[in-house]
Amino acid sequence: MLAPERHELILRSLRRHGRLRVAELVAELGVSAITVRRDLAELDGAGLLRRVHGGAIGTSPTDQSAPGNRLTIGIVVPSASTYYTDVIRGAEATAARYGARLVLGVSGYDGDTELERIEKVLGIGVAGLLLSTAYGDGDAHRIGSRLEEIDVPLVLMERAFGFPDIGREYDHVRTDHAYGAMLALRHFTQLGHHRIAVSLQPTVTAYWLRRGIEEAATTLGVDIYVSPLELPQTGDDPASLAQLDAFLTECEAFGSRAALIHSDEQAARLVERAMERGLRVPEDLAVVVYNDVTAALAVVPLTAVCPPKFALGETACDVLLRKLQSKPGPVQHLSLLPTLNLRASCGAQAASLSR
Repeated sequence: MLAPERHELILRSLRRHGRLRVAELVAELGVSAITVRRDLAELDGAGLLRRVHGGAIGTSPTDQSAPGNRLTIGIVVPSASTYYTDVIRGAEATAARYGARLVLGVSGYDGDTELERIEKVLGIGVAGLLLSTAYGDGDAHRIGSRLEEIDVPLVLMERAFGFPDIGREYDHVRTDHAYGAMLALRHFTQLGHHRIAVSLQPTVTAYWLRRGIEEAATTLGVDIYVSPLELPQTGDDPASLAQLDAFLTECEAFGSRAALIHSDEQAARLVERAMERGLRVPEDLAVVVYNDVTAALAVVPLTAVCPPKFALGETACDVLLRKLQSKPGPVQHLSLLPTLNLRASCGAQAASLSR
């Protein structure tokens, strides 16, 4: 059978079924899987179908509307709770507007588990993938060829991998965390603080926060002390109290009456401990937190830098679905800016807090 004949049969079958699998085409056409994949690649290049993992789908919503063939996209994230809850909800909201279905995989910040989740999600025949890998930007070199093995359109979330760590550029949508750090420190300087203590948790976000803090120190002319301590999220045990007390001692020794804490739980517990020691918040210690998941629920509501988590999921999903429903366009690198939510812990004037 000549290639043009195979192409016509493939397109006819696609119109009938809405989705094709390589294994089924091999049996139907009596050719090898390599030949089928080459045919699908040529038809994809001509804009007549869209290749997905294990097969192909149509290029428009009507092509994909056959019963049981609703457009499906995958989303693999490190966690389904706290920070990523709103990211998933945002992606889900956009998928619903497009009439698409979202399939979730969670890696638990483990590289091997991530590979398994990606394979499972791809195995159901998703048309595209939203991915926030277990590896942060500081570990981009560890991603190696993993991304190259994903054979459907891919949009990265909260990761900005690029040359020379990976072979080619991918669409990504990320929060500008470095700007968020600058936003917090700039607010402190507006309140009159010029010696600021910082506590960062060992997360992928800390990579960008450190860069933003270093830039802010130069730009704003402030003195920054980044503590080596890892603050506890909860606890009244001796070890937890010792860590909290040690950080408060560091603040005092540095001459700082302002602290930027990453993230919410650590800041809430620090404020409680400071008050137990007779310190007033914000008079003796002003606090700004980074993340804003539970910051408003602290004993003293915490002023917080809030990454646009819901909008990030919305935007990433929109980029992917537009890519799936139109001809390939330029790679997009999108950065979304966090906002600062003023609450009682920073010492801003009441008038500012009411706005």
